[in-house]
Amino acid sequence: MCGIVGYVGNRDCLDILMDGLKRLEYRGYDSAGIAIMNGKGISVRKNAGKISVLEESLKTSPPVGQTGIAHTRWATHGAPTTVNAHPHQDEAGELALVHNGIIENYRALKAKLVSEGHVFKTETDTEVLAHLIQKYHTGPLEEAVATALALVEGTYGIAVVSSREPQKVVGARHGSPLVVGVGQGEYWVASDVSAILRYTKNVVYLDDGEMVVITPDSYRTLTIDGGHQRDKEVEQVEWELEQIEKGGHPHFMLKEIFEQPQSIQNAYRGRLLLESGTAKLGGLNMEAHALRLIDRIILIGCGTSWHSAMIGEYMLEEFAGIPVEVEYASEFRYRDPIIKAGTVCFVVSQSGETIDTLAAMREAQKRGAPVLGIVNVVGSTIARESDGGIYIHAGPEIGVASTKAFTSQVAVLAVLTLCLGRSRNMSAEQGARIASELTAMPEKIEAILAKNDEIQAIARAYYKHNNFLYLGRGFNFPVALEGALKLKEISYIHAEGYPAAEMKHGPIALIDEQMPVVFICIQDSAYDKILSNMEEVRARKGKIIAVASEGDTVVREKADHVIYVPRTEEMLYPLLTVIPLQLLAYHIAVLRGCDVDQPRNLAKSVTVE
Repeated sequence: MCGIVGYVGNRDCLDILMDGLKRLEYRGYDSAGIAIMNGKGISVRKNAGKISVLEESLKTSPPVGQTGIAHTRWATHGAPTTVNAHPHQDEAGELALVHNGIIENYRALKAKLVSEGHVFKTETDTEVLAHLIQKYHTGPLEEAVATALALVEGTYGIAVVSSREPQKVVGARHGSPLVVGVGQGEYWVASDVSAILRYTKNVVYLDDGEMVVITPDSYRTLTIDGGHQRDKEVEQVEWELEQIEKGGHPHFMLKEIFEQPQSIQNAYRGRLLLESGTAKLGGLNMEAHALRLIDRIILIGCGTSWHSAMIGEYMLEEFAGIPVEVEYASEFRYRDPIIKAGTVCFVVSQSGETIDTLAAMREAQKRGAPVLGIVNVVGSTIARESDGGIYIHAGPEIGVASTKAFTSQVAVLAVLTLCLGRSRNMSAEQGARIASELTAMPEKIEAILAKNDEIQAIARAYYKHNNFLYLGRGFNFPVALEGALKLKEISYIHAEGYPAAEMKHGPIALIDEQMPVVFICIQDSAYDKILSNMEEVRARKGKIIAVASEGDTVVREKADHVIYVPRTEEMLYPLLTVIPLQLLAYHIAVLRGCDVDQPRNLAKSVTVE
């Protein structure tokens, strides 16, 4: 969602803030702005549109100062206009504030402030918070922030500056991430470590209900309620700066697709015990006997993470013999889920900050279930608040459309299946076969990536079509959903994924010579059924693109185009079959002239409801 970066120190901060904003572009935004203490007051500059628009406007009389805050906004309350862009100020212009999240009771707060004579310039909920803080700013800025936030209902990550205290930035969080960067005589606040990684790898992660005060000399972390000092550990960011750069690729998405041989290897590295055909997962924080007592698993996620969870459901039920349910995080918390003894919940989130998944985790914990995280970002809220879990170790994923995080999640779920399956009825022989095939995945994915030009040629034949259908069965039904989602996200083509047998229950009415149908048609237990479904599409003149097992000559007779993937264990095929679908979506989007890394209306991490 929106991005925040703030700085205080001994350097001119304009370039630091602009660099931070560019690092946050991947989160999704529609406007950008900065506020810098210029020695006389606060200089606020903001524009609707891309950061490049703001950058161009700053070439004329750029503001100079050593303290400032900056923001990229993804519109919620109020249209994506320059006036609604952040930072927002109070009437006197003494204070500036940037905000991620939603103030749910802003209307009541605004009405009260209007009755007191306050005049508002924007349609946003954030401006209300700026006025509210200024109302109570009679002492230190952090006290005014705490007093104002005590009246607020909703979610926020904020950074605030005041011309009364020009060498101070105050940050606070509740439901929206905020991290403190620690340097020598300089400090940062940001919504994401990528904004400050160029300058420091030493960070402090704020928890909900905490605030930070940074000056050139020090930082202090406090509770919002009561202002009690919090001693928090300074942690080291593991990522390197090169990992959040394109490395010669035209887009982050393509770079991340091609990183999957390495990211999948990182997902299972040190976890597989090949000789015994099992796996070890110390981060679960559960003893072996406790793992054997699990009699029900709930997997919770959103979007792509929900699709990987579906594959996990198929794996765990078939090979570990444990009943599994997959829940949309956004629905889980609003109903009355049944959680009994023996139920364990896994929450799946690349960022570890997805607001719906975080809320679902807290709801499950409230109901007494152990909740384990499957996340990518070390230090994220889910990683810190869950009872244990598994890092997927995919490295930073910058492209909004998730690729390597999806396959890393699936790989981790396969490792989890081995761990739980071998503690139950899975034989050592079967476990060893699955473990061995997992270690072969990087080489097999390299073989698929070598077909990039071939897949680009298929994309060239279909990029002008406006509807696609994706069909799969068993483990590859969620892959069909994921393939359709990727195409929708980045090319704006209408696409739907279905279990192949469901085609006859409605979607078949759409099929004609203008409807490309993508089949995941590998030689598994449902192979003959999929071939029958392909015949049904052919009979109606639909165009067929098939993802098939290497050496399958039968499917060549039934499809217009075939993309072959190496053979593997049935449960692991999704790690291979999804790669051509990622590349197909990417090349179609590029051919249509779409902004692949920053698709319209989307955000990398959804931190508001």
